[in-house]
Amino acid sequence: MSKAKEQKQEKIVSMFDDIAPTYDTANRVMSMGVDISWRKKACDLAFEYYGHTEIDKIVDVACGTGDMMGYWKKQSQKASVEIKELVGVDPSNGMVDVARKKFPDFNYHISKATEIPLEDSCADIISITYGIRNVMERQEAFYEFNRVLKKDGLVVILEFMKDENKNLLKKMRDVYMHKILPYVGGAISKNLEAYTYLPDSIENFVTIQGMQKELEIAGFEMLHTQSFSMDISTLMIARKK
Repeated sequence: MSKAKEQKQEKIVSMFDDIAPTYDTANRVMSMGVDISWRKKACDLAFEYYGHTEIDKIVDVACGTGDMMGYWKKQSQKASVEIKELVGVDPSNGMVDVARKKFPDFNYHISKATEIPLEDSCADIISITYGIRNVMERQEAFYEFNRVLKKDGLVVILEFMKDENKNLLKKMRDVYMHKILPYVGGAISKNLEAYTYLPDSIENFVTIQGMQKELEIAGFEMLHTQSFSMDISTLMIARKK
């Protein structure tokens, strides 16, 4: 990693350490709770595509405060799927501290997405929700996901994606993301810079088509792509070949 990328990665981790105590509240307010339905949909579809009623390990990368891990557990119970182990991976001590308090029965590692401290071919599913945008070495992370996953294992991604085609609805979305969201998140967290970073990072991010290509290069085949709520959020599910 270049020095500039390394410094930016460190700044992002520090930013998440700072907003960790208010992160869940800010998320619920800014999304008006609709992100919950996106997360549940991701879990439900992943279980359908994987087709197993027993799962050894699900790894949630950039797990933050553990929200997605909680939904993996909740939706697995509804789907009669047994998950033997849920593992959270995140470089932010502050975020993982919150996750441990919320979900003490899960396992956690303080680590980057490019350096997951797990053995080869051990995980059935790897998820990363609203976190891949913050990984400076994204292609390397996808190779790492491939290493950790079993053959036919799934990678599940939820993210705010860049879209080159701007219709009226998408322009309305951009107004919300740039003019309203930063001030709501900033007011709750007392950190305006962190929530100004969010829309800026989307504008500088890869397109849906670009990420699909990166996943294919890393040894995955695309199974499902779906956008939600005026294309604010995009779900991608891919299988390790």
